Amino acid sequence: MEYKLYNNDLPSSLKFNNIVAIDTETMGLKPHRDRLCLVQISNGDGIAHLIQIKKNVKSKPKNLIKLLKNSKITKLFHFARFDLSILDKNICTVEGPIYCTKIASKLCRTFGAKHGLKDLCLDLLGIELNKIQQTSDWGAIKLSGSQLEYASCDVWYLHQIKKKLDTILKREGKDKIAKKCFEFLITRSKLDLAGFEDTDIFSH
Repeated sequence: MEYKLYNNDLPSSLKFNNIVAIDTETMGLKPHRDRLCLVQISNGDGIAHLIQIKKNVKSKPKNLIKLLKNSKITKLFHFARFDLSILDKNICTVEGPIYCTKIASKLCRTFGAKHGLKDLCLDLLGIELNKIQQTSDWGAIKLSGSQLEYASCDVWYLHQIKKKLDTILKREGKDKIAKKCFEFLITRSKLDLAGFEDTDIFSH
């Protein structure tokens, strides 16, 4: 497993598969208040491509935008709702198919299992993640090696987790409803950005 760090954009020479794992690190959990600091991307090949988004940089990351808007590439997240909102607010609206491992897990692992990324890695892959850096300062000018390794872990294993969850979803007959949930995620993130993050508009 390895990572590569870039400033503000991906190299134009990078090629991506039809499924790309994506995660983000921010200054907090409120898209309207907290800025985007890091975007992590992986093809599932054990390499994490980390794009540090520096504060007050005016130019948009055109190669990252090209990837996010590629409608032929499935974007694979854990808790896609947040990542889609923060990317929409800071970079661009994500296009193309979405897959969320948290939603998939909640749909098919209804036997009391926990659904955090750390839980999925341990339960499905036998890998124990170190989450100490989760609440560290992601806005720092220079990120530590521990931070970068932590951030890489968030995308290194998503492809493997997806394969395990797909098997369970299909076995339990929940693959079709999962797909419908994934399709709604862009709309859900738009509702969050519109101020409805704490409101269930489908309730009475």
